[in-house]
Amino acid sequence: MLVEFRVKNFRSIRDEQVFSLVASKDKTFKETHSVPTGLPAVPTLLKSAVIYGANASGKSNLIRALDYMRGVVLTSGQVAPGRKFNVQPFLLDSASAQQATEFEVTFLIDRVRYQYGFSITKDCIFEEYLLVYKTSKPQSWFARSLDPETGGEHYKFGAGLEGTEKQKKFWRSVTPPNALFLSFASFFNSAPLKKVFDWFESKLFVARDMTEVNPGLSHDLLGDESGKRKLMKFLSTADISVADMSVEVRKVAGKSLQINMETGHTDVQEEENEAHQVRFHYKTEQGDAVFDLEDESEGTRKLFFLAGPLLSFLKEGATFVFDELDTSLHTLLVKEIVRSFYNPVVNCAQAQLIFTTHNVSLLKKGSGLFRRDQVWIVEKNSDQATELQALSDFRPRKNEDGERGFLAGRYGGIPFLEQGEGLSY
Repeated sequence: MLVEFRVKNFRSIRDEQVFSLVASKDKTFKETHSVPTGLPAVPTLLKSAVIYGANASGKSNLIRALDYMRGVVLTSGQVAPGRKFNVQPFLLDSASAQQATEFEVTFLIDRVRYQYGFSITKDCIFEEYLLVYKTSKPQSWFARSLDPETGGEHYKFGAGLEGTEKQKKFWRSVTPPNALFLSFASFFNSAPLKKVFDWFESKLFVARDMTEVNPGLSHDLLGDESGKRKLMKFLSTADISVADMSVEVRKVAGKSLQINMETGHTDVQEEENEAHQVRFHYKTEQGDAVFDLEDESEGTRKLFFLAGPLLSFLKEGATFVFDELDTSLHTLLVKEIVRSFYNPVVNCAQAQLIFTTHNVSLLKKGSGLFRRDQVWIVEKNSDQATELQALSDFRPRKNEDGERGFLAGRYGGIPFLEQGEGLSY
């Protein structure tokens, strides 16, 4: 489970911002909305969180930052010599524009807390470290830093990191300045670091729009009757009364580019690829019809693509982060998706849901969707820098109507508009 995410000097985020899923001492919905960890430092974690803010406040940049960190971890082992990072620091401050961007994430694997972070410039990794809490006292598995004067790198390995001195020396030697040690050591058979790498790869899913959702998981569900039943039940919850579903796998012509690394010669080869055609079968008293997925509404297509990942994460456990989850989805459906994470039968593996939205009706008094520590507000200060704050920091009354308070500007995170005359042009 995700415990905390920290980011500094990334796009509209100048000062360090901390997004936490550590539950407060509030007892509201404790049994359903939170999970006990058995760890004194982080005794309870939240199953979901929602992020609000005006347009251009920086909500998406927070999601983008987590996505960027994950991307650097997953692709760092494939870097080319001299490759530069497309990281963008906060540019409205001359000092920040010259400084590194910092990322840190804390998460749990098998009741062990991992705290991993790095700072990065366009040219190189400036700092990288991993702390592991097998007890209340952290073990430093490795720390790496760049000397800005000499350009030399300094490594320090802790006793907690398994491996011989020869192995550690090799992992260090193969890690270029513009790549992460975590990624290269994982690639070269460091089992403990591979576990950390795998968390980024298979337990953290970040989508900034629907194009980043892999439809393959939904296609896979249609491959057997049990999976198809689950998928159709999910869609029926959204009042999509499909009688049956099928997927046709067909071969389509394609091309691949082969490169001979010794001679540099390129060769284009013909090949066959698989294409999946999903069909929805409907039955009415007046007749039957079959529609391709492309013929369905945008909302239905989005639900289909979301179904596979959501059902997979709820079964196997993962942290699902989505920017504007409710786009093209009805409010009642979004509420049901959130509630599924609170159902211990459905969410049997302690999966987490984090998303941004403008839909304040989710905060309506009596909805029971979120505790005060699950709601986050994003807005920009006078320097145009993004700031993040939990709703619980505003100390709203326990039975306060969150929707009304938000729209009244009591918590910030709303646009300042001239009332009564519409937008000018």
